[in-house]
Amino acid sequence: MSSLNKESFINILFSYFPIWMLFLSVFNDFDFNYLKIEYFGFNFVHILIFFWTLKNPDHLGYASIFLAGIINDVIIGIPIGISSFCYLLICFASAYIRNITLSPNFINDWLSFLFIILLINSIQVTILDLIFFIEVNYPKYLINTGFTFLFYPIFFFLFSIINKKISFKLND
Repeated sequence: MSSLNKESFINILFSYFPIWMLFLSVFNDFDFNYLKIEYFGFNFVHILIFFWTLKNPDHLGYASIFLAGIINDVIIGIPIGISSFCYLLICFASAYIRNITLSPNFINDWLSFLFIILLINSIQVTILDLIFFIEVNYPKYLINTGFTFLFYPIFFFLFSIINKKISFKLND
């Protein structure tokens, strides 16, 4: 009987993997400045939110994504609510893509991801620059968008493996 409880507890913890990764990445704020690579960076949170809301939306709730955005704003030091707004736009766009797609395809997901992160980053830059008058480094945002787009396939395949394991463990 106790082994049954341990297994169900491990399955429950494993099913919360996307939420753990979301908050870990928001609290960490991935930064590669210590590597002396000035313009290298990618937005792991955008990849994480897009994948999990597109492929398995039951594992990331909108409330947890909104809270992660608030925490991200506090840690980065931008006006509160901007990241939450952008994260929720990613959620809504990926939910729309999930609903209109008849046969899921990696290339279509990847190209739609490019369109979404270009849209999200342009909205974020516009809000920061035109409304709050915060100086924005445009080349850095553009390079960040490019690296985020290029790293999506790697994380797509890693998250697909994890998603299969989560689905398999929950269905046992």
